[in-house]
Amino acid sequence: MAKTIKNQKEKVVKPNLLQYLARYKFGVFLYVFTYVVACVCSIFITIFAANAIEAISGEIPDYLAGIKLGCVVLGLTALQRICYYLCGFFYTKFSTKIMSDLNLDLAKQAFKLNSKTFNDHDTGTFVQRIVSDPERIVDNLASCVEIVADIVTTAIMLVYIATLNPWIGLCLAGIVAIGMAVEFKRSKFRVKNRRELRKKNDKINSLTTEIVRSEKDIKSLGLEYKLSEVSNENYSSYRNARMRFENTDRNFYATRNFISELGAIAVCIFGIWLMDKGLLTLAMFMIIYSNKSSLSHFIWNIGNIANYVVDVKVSHDRMFSLFDQDEFVTETFGDVVKEDISGNIEFKDVSYTFREYEYDKNEGKKKRKDKNKKKEKKLVAENKIFNKLSFKVEQNTTVAFVGKSGSGKSTILNLMSKMYVVDEGEVLIDGININDLSKETLRKTISLVNQFPYIFDMTIKENLLLAKGDATDEEIWDAIAKASLKDFIDTLPRGIETRVGESGIKLSGGQKQRLAIARALLRNSNIIIFDESTSSLDNFAQEEVKKSIDGLKGKSTIVIVAHRLSTIKNVDKIFFLDGGKIVDSGSFEDLFERNEKFKAMFLAENI
Repeated sequence: MAKTIKNQKEKVVKPNLLQYLARYKFGVFLYVFTYVVACVCSIFITIFAANAIEAISGEIPDYLAGIKLGCVVLGLTALQRICYYLCGFFYTKFSTKIMSDLNLDLAKQAFKLNSKTFNDHDTGTFVQRIVSDPERIVDNLASCVEIVADIVTTAIMLVYIATLNPWIGLCLAGIVAIGMAVEFKRSKFRVKNRRELRKKNDKINSLTTEIVRSEKDIKSLGLEYKLSEVSNENYSSYRNARMRFENTDRNFYATRNFISELGAIAVCIFGIWLMDKGLLTLAMFMIIYSNKSSLSHFIWNIGNIANYVVDVKVSHDRMFSLFDQDEFVTETFGDVVKEDISGNIEFKDVSYTFREYEYDKNEGKKKRKDKNKKKEKKLVAENKIFNKLSFKVEQNTTVAFVGKSGSGKSTILNLMSKMYVVDEGEVLIDGININDLSKETLRKTISLVNQFPYIFDMTIKENLLLAKGDATDEEIWDAIAKASLKDFIDTLPRGIETRVGESGIKLSGGQKQRLAIARALLRNSNIIIFDESTSSLDNFAQEEVKKSIDGLKGKSTIVIVAHRLSTIKNVDKIFFLDGGKIVDSGSFEDLFERNEKFKAMFLAENI
């Protein structure tokens, strides 16, 4: 039986947006306060300006009173402009901090997710949640604050106008009611059309990304015409969805504006009639006239506040779903710290099944009755890789795993490095279950060179220092030499300070792998794993790297998965896999002599 993983059930605390707002509550208060003051200024500017006009246009003009009221309007306008400026300043300062905190915490959470979780989701899932959603939620929150303040300000003015003349108030109420009915209808159609538009947009974004990344294959295989047809079909579909979205929105928008603007003009005409009857003063009329455009904005804000609230909720749920253990499973580690790892490895009755799940695609579209209910997921595929697999690797030996594609070679390495977690059995390092080892102990013990290593958009030296920040120049150049990278670096004008571009785009496939090998060698781990790490090297570079790996023999435990059997002739032991089982093991010579399948693989490679 496998040992119990000590922190397997460790509870992940799911944060919420209020925690991040609370960190900068004073800044958030200043932002809201300055915006509210600016809105209040708008109310009094309108009232005092109207009174000033009335003061100088009466039967006996009071110019002194008009000047005084004008000075008050001037002061209020200056205060309003200052408040708007400060509001923008506080928003920029504190929204940036909140977004930065969200980005960082979400990225940290992503670091904790296990490899299987990354396999189950596409890259866009993480990019949207970590990068785009924090910005979107902060912007939408700001829009909510501003819209609510504008709604309250306009509502106060409309109520004030209604107190000046109840008949005008009734007219305004009727116009607002009709306009809101149209606006709510628009919002309903907008949500539906926007959902369709986003689906089309996601599809063309995905297609465009694939085209950019595969341009060499497209050209070499002559796929331009076919992919142009596919692109045209997808872009046409997106264009049609966009047109439906914009046209529907425009029709409702025009209808709403038509109603509100004609209604506002009608109210002004009615106000003039009331003035003629002596039932309305000039000041009252000026207040009504100066707020005629507020009707459109008031109706628009009422309709759109719901959209912003929904967007905030969707972004909030998407971001913090990264903390949902049902869908985004994190790595778990024990608390055993061991400094003197020797490098003995053992698989004891290990079973592992690769499972692929499909999660609820209606997330955000429907409410679950039980909010605490776990997110539904459906098993769509499973593949039993190993059933009670057992083997041992002695410390400081060099071993290789070989077999046909799909035999489980890379899965062994992923289980060995705890990128995947076994279903049953144990993976032991120096007799300790790797599930019980602390994260620091496990990561320090094992270095992994993948078949397709990721090279960061940094200089060559900075890429190497990621592996060991305090490495000396001597250590760096020693690793470079062992990885057969020195001759290439010597040809570069800036040498080791050369930037390699995003994902190492300025390097060839072989140069990327040699840099990754140098990065792993620099760590000087007790266990070094090479997963097809010489597959992209030419014969000369392969031979150099092979010599480097051979030079590590006896110093670290070396585990190799090799596509080219010629690269593992000098290993201490070869495990031959077939159908998820170790069907044979021994030296290269032993397997070549007695195992016909192994011999056939080698001869086919060297034909």
